[in-house]
Amino acid sequence: MALSAAALTSSGIATAAATSAVDGSREEVARSYLDALVSHDASRVPFAPDCTQVEAGIQTGYSGPQLTTDLEHGAQYDLVQSIHDVRLSTAGDVVTARYLLGSGIAGVPIVTVDITETFVVTDGEIQRIDATIVPVSVP
Repeated sequence: MALSAAALTSSGIATAAATSAVDGSREEVARSYLDALVSHDASRVPFAPDCTQVEAGIQTGYSGPQLTTDLEHGAQYDLVQSIHDVRLSTAGDVVTARYLLGSGIAGVPIVTVDITETFVVTDGEIQRIDATIVPVSVP
């Protein structure tokens, strides 16, 4: 409804409103992945069937189903204790997430890492994830 009202006023406003809504939905898709890192519930993460993931230059994800299984059952994700200081930005189909991730075992902190992930999101699905991981503190 808001889009229709904007379209009556000016095509420039309608375009801006539509772009803002699309960017917001792309960011929500990226947030669903970040939420799953902590919750280990990937049921709301819309991976494309052929989604790939590259972490620190190494391909770690080969398909949406594999990434879903990893998020829910992978030992590497059991170490994730928290995510904070999340900052998102969008440019076209790419959402960039910058955040700090706290890891540990049985509540004992191991390391905090600074992560920058780019998500290529088209048609409401994550097509590709690229992550850069930098340790920032060790207890």
